[in-house]
Amino acid sequence: MTNFKWVDESEKQWDERAETWHSNSKEMWDKGSRKDILPFLTKHVKGEASICDLGCGDGYASYKLARKGFQVTGVDLSDQMLEKARERAKDTTAQFIKADISNVPVQSASFDAIMAINSLEWTESPLKVLTEMKRVVKKDGFICIAILGPTAMPRINSYRRLYGEKVICNTMMPWELGKLAEENGLVKVDEIGVYKRGADTLPLEKLSLDLKQALTFMWVFMFQNK
Repeated sequence: MTNFKWVDESEKQWDERAETWHSNSKEMWDKGSRKDILPFLTKHVKGEASICDLGCGDGYASYKLARKGFQVTGVDLSDQMLEKARERAKDTTAQFIKADISNVPVQSASFDAIMAINSLEWTESPLKVLTEMKRVVKKDGFICIAILGPTAMPRINSYRRLYGEKVICNTMMPWELGKLAEENGLVKVDEIGVYKRGADTLPLEKLSLDLKQALTFMWVFMFQNK
């Protein structure tokens, strides 16, 4: 792929995936792999807090949060995704911005909380995005980040890099994100794992943290900007 530009290619590919993603997102958030994320978030973030949904996609999570009374701003690169997000949330106060999540066009300390669900892995520089999250969230604000775990088949999106191909997926292990956040001034205050069917037959509560993470489909962190 000549003249590869991560942001441009990312926008193109997510535009192409928007229809398929839209057809699955409601099920994913209501009953599937993401069903525990909003309860986890709202355990820490209360009331009418302002939340920035980074990599909001078709906006279903933004819509659900807005319906709960939160002041939500969704950010995404894809026009096709944002078109669906605006239509879905048209009867709420949710707002949507087209932007690269490593460079969000808002003032510093604009939000009480940040949510980035399976979007950090899709950035060229996760560290740059973490730094941007710290900039736009208020002091003591919360940052909820979910990344795919080692057992998640969608990690195949980054596999072709081993052939030297240019890809727009930058997968990482849960422990890597935990260390990256810690070393850059974020404090972990909570975390949960999402597991495939079958893992619930294992004695997960008896396993060490690294073994729990190793078995996950997705790991969800809650950090605080101390």
